[in-house]
Amino acid sequence: MEGSVTESNTAGAEMDSVQDKSLIIVDDDKPFSSRLGRAMEARGYSVRIAESVAEGIALIDDMAPAFAVIDMRLGDGNGLQVIERLSERRPDARGVILTGYGNIATAVTAVKLGAFDYLAKPADADEIEAALTAQSDGKASPPENPMSADRVRWEHIQRVYELCNRNVSETARRLNMHRRTLQRILAKRAPR
Repeated sequence: MEGSVTESNTAGAEMDSVQDKSLIIVDDDKPFSSRLGRAMEARGYSVRIAESVAEGIALIDDMAPAFAVIDMRLGDGNGLQVIERLSERRPDARGVILTGYGNIATAVTAVKLGAFDYLAKPADADEIEAALTAQSDGKASPPENPMSADRVRWEHIQRVYELCNRNVSETARRLNMHRRTLQRILAKRAPR
């Protein structure tokens, strides 16, 4: 670790891009973002923290980082807005979306907008760093714990529910499902 600052200052542009460990964390959970920020600083990252979409975009516009950890649901909007801006400003940046509300459709959208990975909360610093630094060969490795069929069904229902602006009647109609059945499913916790 010693001398890494000097090396990055004297190295060529090629080395700078490899050694750039600038990171933003955009999460409205202050205790989580503080803990994660300290853990990532201990790993050599230069960390800046934002608590909203607006603050995250401002940090990116000020200086687009090499890495980003962004919560999906923020008080003033959606973390996808932040990942999209990061992708525009720095296409080579590696961003990870975090969420406590897993949703396949949202994960696909996040990746299309430039996120490198999508992790469910709670994720620890080791998991996050592994996702940020993973090498992509264009082929995803099989998941350690794939979702059950019940979970996939639940995710699909949640996706349609969100697309229908959380309107139960409209969602039930589109899924060709009785409204009360849908309400019972929505009231339950997600299957594992």
